[in-house]
Amino acid sequence: MNKNDCIIRRETHADYRIVENLVRESFWNVYRPGCVEHFVLKCLRDAEAFVPELDFVMVKDGEIIGQNVFVKAEIRCSDGASFPILTMGPICVAPEWKRQGYGKKLLDFSLEKAAEYGAKAVCFEGNIDFYGKSGFMAASSFGLRYHGLPEGADDSFFLCRELLPHALDAIRGEYATPSCYFAAEENPEAFGQYEATFPPKEKKKLPGQIFNG
Repeated sequence: MNKNDCIIRRETHADYRIVENLVRESFWNVYRPGCVEHFVLKCLRDAEAFVPELDFVMVKDGEIIGQNVFVKAEIRCSDGASFPILTMGPICVAPEWKRQGYGKKLLDFSLEKAAEYGAKAVCFEGNIDFYGKSGFMAASSFGLRYHGLPEGADDSFFLCRELLPHALDAIRGEYATPSCYFAAEENPEAFGQYEATFPPKEKKKLPGQIFNG
């Protein structure tokens, strides 16, 4: 697929380390001092819920500048049933290419392919100001709750997009982030060993970070 001056294709094994470094550079000091997203991505690829058919990289002038992945998830319905959906990410564009439209191109292409794959909806944690431009809405507007969130708490980060129109009309229930996204918290020693294989970078506590470290 070609969009203007970039190509979006499936990630290959040869891309893995390049993409992990891209993710590390993109997320460093954004949500916490340092980041864990590159380790999460590494672990996601081996997870049963990972969808290799929806594992994408964006290439510009022969260089990988963006990536996105999808993972199988579910809505635990109020009637006890389970409704299959996808979740997404990490998704990123290299810092030097942000705010130039590449992220939206990658996102829109990824969602189109997820719909072709047969997914009915995607739930995701993100900023509505960006993701709303690609059709995401507050998940609460679909009658969906975020696992463990107290009644009345701010859930504006919890987003959803139907890929099949009206797929969620009769669905009410709770979403929980798949456990494979907590790889760094569940195995800090493995994360530390992995992080040591990258060049050192300074960890900083910055305004707007949502995790302490």
